Amino acid sequence: MDTVNVLAKYMPAPAAPIIAKWIDYFQCEFKISKNRATKLGDYRHPFKDKGHKISVNNDLNPYAFLVTTVHEFAHLLTWNDYKNKAKPHGAEWKYNFKRMMKPFFELQVFPPDIHQTIINYLNNPAASSCTDLSLARALKKYDDNLLTNRVEELPLHAIFTLKDGRKFKKGERIRKRYRCVCLDNGNTYLFNPLAEVLLATGT
Repeated sequence: MDTVNVLAKYMPAPAAPIIAKWIDYFQCEFKISKNRATKLGDYRHPFKDKGHKISVNNDLNPYAFLVTTVHEFAHLLTWNDYKNKAKPHGAEWKYNFKRMMKPFFELQVFPPDIHQTIINYLNNPAASSCTDLSLARALKKYDDNLLTNRVEELPLHAIFTLKDGRKFKKGERIRKRYRCVCLDNGNTYLFNPLAEVLLATGT
């Protein structure tokens, strides 16, 4: 019951009992993590004496938290079925993601726009949820923080900062991510177009 109560703080309450059952059934270590600029969630398959591990960022809105959680559990199920023989976001993963999303559709936990966007995504075999910007944009509309900018919205060469204080300069888009230079150490990092950042002032 404690697990359900904790999960209900981060996702739509009706979804919490289902996720709690999955955590128990798969004997999965489920961690609610601090914000990570490079990813929303993570799955690690069993290794040596360690079992399944899933982590999801704590600053996601309830719908994004749930979608990310289901995304990672679909990785878990795919690993159980195929080990390393399936592509990370291939047909096997997509099939499992669709299966695992079904109970939440039946509970109608998502607003109509997110529900429809997920359906559109599931009907597009070429997409992976990591790079499906329409799904990410639909989820971001429900964020509370309106003071941040998305990297894709900033002009080229704009200076921005992360929550940890590091300062970056936006560069060209390389395939699906933006190459940005950290002004603190000179290193180059690749940013998701939807990464939330603060536009630097006085620069």
